[in-house]
Amino acid sequence: MTIKAEEQTLFFAAAVAIFALSGCATMVNDPNIPLEVSFSDGSSGQCTFKNKRGTWSSAIPTTDVMIRRSDDALVYDCATADGRKATGSIESEVEGGKMAASVVFWDLGITDAITDKHRNYQRTVIVRVPEPAVE
Repeated sequence: MTIKAEEQTLFFAAAVAIFALSGCATMVNDPNIPLEVSFSDGSSGQCTFKNKRGTWSSAIPTTDVMIRRSDDALVYDCATADGRKATGSIESEVEGGKMAASVVFWDLGITDAITDKHRNYQRTVIVRVPEPAVE
């Protein structure tokens, strides 16, 4: 059975299209993701966010603090304007579809594992703060 030149061209074009459209997270994801952060009681304040890729500070509430993707938890240390403190972390999650495409079509996921661009944090974060002290 011989394959005609037209069939070879069609097969090659289809393979290139599948490869191009399946892109791994490193090719299609921005290294930073925006977070929308607010305090549970609606107050204002300041938060510092930290993971192995860096440290960021932002006034709270915010809708646009940009955080670098990472495979470790995003730790936050916050204080309201009246001095109440809150700490915690947000777990990093895997974007399964893009990681699977990377493993199957690209480089077995090695590049995504290095860049962490297949990772995500939840986009909306509500930081629980203690109730103000009653005097």
